[in-house]
Amino acid sequence: MLSHRSPTPRRLRTAVVGVLAAVLALLTGTAGTAAAAPPPAKEPLKPGTAFMGAGYRLHEGGAAQEDPPLGALGHTSGVQGIDVSHWQGAINWASVRNSGIQFAWIKATEGTSFKDSRFNTNYTAAYNAGVIRGAYHFARPDVSGGSTQAAYFASNGGAWSRDNMTLPGVLDIEHNPYGAMCYGLSTTQMRAWITDFYNTYKTRTTRDVVIYTTAGWWNTCTGNWTGMYSKSPLWVAHWTSSETPTIPSGFPTWTVWQYTSTGSVAGVSGNVDRNKFNGTRDRLLALANNTP
Repeated sequence: MLSHRSPTPRRLRTAVVGVLAAVLALLTGTAGTAAAAPPPAKEPLKPGTAFMGAGYRLHEGGAAQEDPPLGALGHTSGVQGIDVSHWQGAINWASVRNSGIQFAWIKATEGTSFKDSRFNTNYTAAYNAGVIRGAYHFARPDVSGGSTQAAYFASNGGAWSRDNMTLPGVLDIEHNPYGAMCYGLSTTQMRAWITDFYNTYKTRTTRDVVIYTTAGWWNTCTGNWTGMYSKSPLWVAHWTSSETPTIPSGFPTWTVWQYTSTGSVAGVSGNVDRNKFNGTRDRLLALANNTP
C-alpha cells in the first residue's frame, strides 16, 4: 500500500518561489518594468541622459522644493498628459491610457549625437494604446547650431503627420544640466539659436515647434524675448500647487503646464512628470492636426 508523503521543505520553498514569481510577473505587466531613477537632484548628468525638467531640477530648486503631493493638487482635472524618457523604463501604455492620460511627449533626441534608447518602443506603443503622442528634443546650444539640431530631431523622431494621433515636436530648452546656465550664449545669440531651430523645424515638418521652458531660464537667457510670442505654443514647467503657473514674460499664456515631476500614473513605475493641457480634447486634437 502506497503511503502519502507531505512535500519536503525544499519542494515547499520551490513552490512558494514559483507563486511569488508569477505574482511579480503579473504586477510588472500592469505597472511597467522598474526604471532606473535619475541621479540625485544636485548630481550632474552624463551627456545624452537629460530629460524634461533636468535643468530645472538641478539649478532652479525644483526638486529642492519637494513637489507638493499629487493628491493635494487641483491640477489633475481636465486633459491630462505625461512626458517620458528612458528613465521611466518599460511602460504599459494601455494602463497609462486607461488611467485617463490622453497625451504624451516622448524624448527622441539630444544635441546631435544622442537618441533616447526607448523612443522607438514608446512612440509606437503609445500610438497603439490610443495616446496622442509627440516627440521632444533636449536642446544643447553649446554643441552645435539650432538649424543642425532641428534637422537631427526631424530625422530621428521629430517628424509629424496629420493622423489624429501625432503632436508637433517640442524644443526642450531649459537650464543647462551640464554646465553654464545659458550654455555660454549671450541673449542675442540665444535668440538667434532658437530662431534657427524654429525655422528649420518648420521647413522640415510644416509645424511650429512647441517650446518647453521655465520662466526663470527664458527671462534670463533670452532677455524676456517676445519673438516667439505668436509662433510657438508654450509648454511651461512650474512645479507648484498654485492655481496657475508663472510663465515667461515673452508669452501671452500657456498651452501645456508641467505641474509636477513626482506624479504617479498606472503603467509607469516610479515618478513621472504630469502635465495639463490648457483646453478641451477637441483643442488638443486641433493642435495635433494643425486645424483651427
